[in-house]
Amino acid sequence: MTSTPPVPPTQPGGRPLLPTLDQRPGPPLRFPVRPVAPAVRQFLATEAGGAVLLLAATVIALVWANSPWSAAYEDLWSTTAGMHVGDWSLDMDLHHWVNDAAMAIFFLVIGLEINREVTSGELRNRRTVAVPALGALGGLLVPALIYLAFNAGTDAQHGWGVVMSTDTAFLVGVLALFGPRCPDRLRLFLLTLAVVDDIGAITVMAVFYNDGVWLPGLGIAGVLVVALLVMRWLGVWRLAPYVGVGVALWLAVYSSGVHATLAGVLVGLLIPSRRSRRDQVDDVPGYAQRLREETTAEREHLTELAARAAVPASDRLQRVLHPWSAYVVVPVFGLANAGVQLDAESLSAAMTSRLTIGVAVALVVGNAVGIFGASALALRLGLGDLPGRVRYSHLLGGAMLAGIGFTISLFIAELAFDDEALVEQAKIGILAGSLVAAVAGSVTLRILGERLPLCSPESPGPPPGLPPRPWRAPEAAQDADA
Repeated sequence: MTSTPPVPPTQPGGRPLLPTLDQRPGPPLRFPVRPVAPAVRQFLATEAGGAVLLLAATVIALVWANSPWSAAYEDLWSTTAGMHVGDWSLDMDLHHWVNDAAMAIFFLVIGLEINREVTSGELRNRRTVAVPALGALGGLLVPALIYLAFNAGTDAQHGWGVVMSTDTAFLVGVLALFGPRCPDRLRLFLLTLAVVDDIGAITVMAVFYNDGVWLPGLGIAGVLVVALLVMRWLGVWRLAPYVGVGVALWLAVYSSGVHATLAGVLVGLLIPSRRSRRDQVDDVPGYAQRLREETTAEREHLTELAARAAVPASDRLQRVLHPWSAYVVVPVFGLANAGVQLDAESLSAAMTSRLTIGVAVALVVGNAVGIFGASALALRLGLGDLPGRVRYSHLLGGAMLAGIGFTISLFIAELAFDDEALVEQAKIGILAGSLVAAVAGSVTLRILGERLPLCSPESPGPPPGLPPRPWRAPEAAQDADA
């Protein structure tokens, strides 16, 4: 006696009553469009996609800046664009629009990620976060000290913040492309480390790299931050009020002299991220049932609002902004900032420049020593644990990969130096150090990952065998016994 699997309920016409997760809402097009191949969708859904676009934009910028059309590259990013409303105006060149405005979206996504991890993610567990957090502190301090050892007392000593950040997109992208098999646990460790690292780098950027403070603008920014806190306390769940206050906060922070991207971080940290109450989730089917009874615009609007209220505002905003950040903002930033002149004269100057050498050595050696040493110390002191089957060897390879300090490093280089020659030397050091760190970390993880696989089963031996036939559902077995 065998049991027949239950048939899922259907609507008239054979359409499933409950749509699958892959089924998109809405009626089909009259002329169906061929869907994107699953492999392409999977690629774009990973951090590797954003990392490859950033790498491609970097290569294009380098080739363009060193081609016969290099003047066009400079002219493009020096083109002025602005907004004018009566006597008020805001004018910047395209380079500053990318660095000051578009990158605020990137830092907003980072703030949302930190907010989520602190509220409901890995940063809630002290033992889980202790090792990567202390490793991140080592990755902030040791590179800065190495940089100062090369550049103390020179005009370049103010650039110590250049080497204090790990590029999360490149880090995770390289890990996905060239890392060991089944790198999920190592990825979790490195993402937690990158979140703490981003907090430190953003703090350094806001405190030490600004153009002087205009107190009235800073006061207005403070009032707007209080407004965000009040909206969060009141339980405002719609995104429009937060977006409106966020834009005003960006304008206030920009006017104050503090770097405007800090506004993105503040908005990301203050948007509500806690899970919705159960009753809010349970209300959604009721509104959907009413819409099914009568498809009016009003009932559609109420159903849409109920569905949105059931999902935290931070999750909804991150879903919208993350693709734009990964696939548009960060690649455009790479295109705008990686165009370094690599002629014989600049390369010769870089090879003997304490700034260039200090940046490269600090990124490669400083992160490997700082992250691995601080993490190992935390483990020895029993302050935390490594996740899953991650071992010291994987920790070493991940610490090497963390030396990829591209996006925020280029960003801080633009803030730290007024002399264009120093900016160019710093960028060459960033490119060289990041390349060496990526290759060294990938080789280390690939070799050690083959010898010590992260996805090996916890208990050795073959999987347990199947029970003897006939296989029956518990209900069927009880009926037969009766």
